[in-house]
Amino acid sequence: MKIGFLAAMTAQGGDITEIARATEAAGFDSLWIPEHPVIPTNMQTIFPFTDNGKLPEHYGRWADPFIGLAAAAAVTRKLELGTGICLIPERETLITAKLVASLDLLSGGRFLFGIGAGWLREETEVMGAKFASRWKLTRERIEAMKLLWSQGTASYNGELVKFESVRCEPMPARKGGPPVLLGAHGPKALERVARSYDGWMPLVPGPAELQREVAALRKLLREHGRAETSVQISPLVDPLDDGPSSDELKRYRDAGADRIILLSQKTVAATADGKALELIKRFTPVVERNARI
Repeated sequence: MKIGFLAAMTAQGGDITEIARATEAAGFDSLWIPEHPVIPTNMQTIFPFTDNGKLPEHYGRWADPFIGLAAAAAVTRKLELGTGICLIPERETLITAKLVASLDLLSGGRFLFGIGAGWLREETEVMGAKFASRWKLTRERIEAMKLLWSQGTASYNGELVKFESVRCEPMPARKGGPPVLLGAHGPKALERVARSYDGWMPLVPGPAELQREVAALRKLLREHGRAETSVQISPLVDPLDDGPSSDELKRYRDAGADRIILLSQKTVAATADGKALELIKRFTPVVERNARI
């Protein structure tokens, strides 16, 4: 099992190249950067992870993840680099396909395409997509991108995404493109992953719930004619103060996790305010514990 670290990139967050070097040197397998292109100031959507339902201020300061990951790629050699997550309904299909392929090529095949459909209605709509159809739009855009990554020249004729034969290069370093990991929760999420995606990155409260959901996902994969091992399982795990213990790490591994990504509202706020290096140092023992199990 691998251990990933997630950091919000902001003007106050520190030097992303220094953070990337420290993440790799500490033994983390991957660095993830989240995305919110804009935050509508009149949003009414309730944020589910704060007591008052208000979105934390730092969400409005996040820089574009692809720029940060490109900078990280230039100063690292083994570290995998992921969007955590990229909001697909808010990005144009062809430009995103080229962006992803370019980053995968630049990094030598180290890009992990963590994606989602978004939860903030006002943001989705101000960026030009319909909130009610965001899941279908996400699936069609990823299907279209995968055609371009595997063929270079392709057409796509979906309900929401359509284009005639276009050439879109460079090709990604990884054959067929980087793995696409869906960030989502619940029974519908499992069905979506089993049908369309290469990985799953849910928020989970603990290994017991992950184990139940992985069992359900594996059943769905079999029903779709896919191998149980064809999907990467990379849950987002609250590290609390000291990170998962050796026993907890073993339980996550046994529950089916290929990787856990350390993330909480507290840690992402800290990285946004310049404390990423402190957190990397604090959670390095998690990487060391994991190597011993």
